[in-house]
Amino acid sequence: MFGIGKKELKILKKLNTPKKIQDFLNKKRMNFEDNGNTNLSPTSVLRGKICHCLEGAVLAALALRVHGYPPLLVDLKANDYDFDHVVAVFKQYGKWGAISKTNHGVLRYREPVYNSIRELAMSFFHEYYDREGKKNLRSYSRPLNLKIFDKRGWMTTEEEVDYIPEYLDDVKHYPIMNRKQISNLRKADKVELETDKFLEWKPRKRGKSRY
Repeated sequence: MFGIGKKELKILKKLNTPKKIQDFLNKKRMNFEDNGNTNLSPTSVLRGKICHCLEGAVLAALALRVHGYPPLLVDLKANDYDFDHVVAVFKQYGKWGAISKTNHGVLRYREPVYNSIRELAMSFFHEYYDREGKKNLRSYSRPLNLKIFDKRGWMTTEEEVDYIPEYLDDVKHYPIMNRKQISNLRKADKVELETDKFLEWKPRKRGKSRY
């Protein structure tokens, strides 16, 4: 199927629901890119033990495709002071949900209960803050169907797939707020900021936790 190797396909076939895909990703150690930026392919992630949000989302999109879903990614774009986040999205029972690889306790799996991609994206808004409490999510992309990269072998290559985040960064994004709304945002309070201290995987280097 899709030229996927037997061992990899055996794993993917077991991940036959979005919930199972999410559980599988959660077991992968967070890729803190200690040796430089990476965009590991699904094959590399399946064979390895680490992935970051983009790598996890691409693998999730492939697993979804194996089970009949379109392989869709959505980019959640932050301002210049924070990291973007990428999720694999799926539609179930007429509603949108998301699979998310993150090191934090909040930007995680979304149940398929959202009527639109905007609703889904907005579910991340209030929890998308930095250590100073600033709320940094600014826009979201239209879904990117990874089928457009089939000729480049994104599903089976052992090379990195840098072209996916590059393309995703350039697709149409929809703003969440206008300037007046941004200037009137309230910072996250002390209780909310405590959640930022909870990490699923401890980084080996300081300053490597915000993914």
